[in-house]
Amino acid sequence: MSGMASESSFRNLEVWQESMTLVEEIYAVSRSFPADERFGLTAQLRRAAISIPSNIGEGTHRKKRKVLLNHLDVALGSKGEVDVQLELAKRLRFCAAADHARLQQRVDRIGRMLNGLIRSRQEESEH
Repeated sequence: MSGMASESSFRNLEVWQESMTLVEEIYAVSRSFPADERFGLTAQLRRAAISIPSNIGEGTHRKKRKVLLNHLDVALGSKGEVDVQLELAKRLRFCAAADHARLQQRVDRIGRMLNGLIRSRQEESEH
């Protein structure tokens, strides 16, 4: 893809699609978290998950590649937050081992995809 992404093209990015699925899955799993965590881990996990596709979408609408790369970097940071918060949910026994394993696989895949997208955009800006 040359230049900046077109308005709807972020929806075609597999990493955006995967991260949207992650948000849906996190909402579903976190519904069973303890009620007293509603404003704690539940809210933090959901917010961090939402940040991933949001930053991908916002970054692709920016005109400058450097700003896009910054948004992708923020999405990668949010992926790191989700990673830690899922581990906490597992250790606190808020989610089943099978749910954690499934979510963790998706989070890891999103991380690899984001790193690849960042690398490809950096290489484009060097040419």
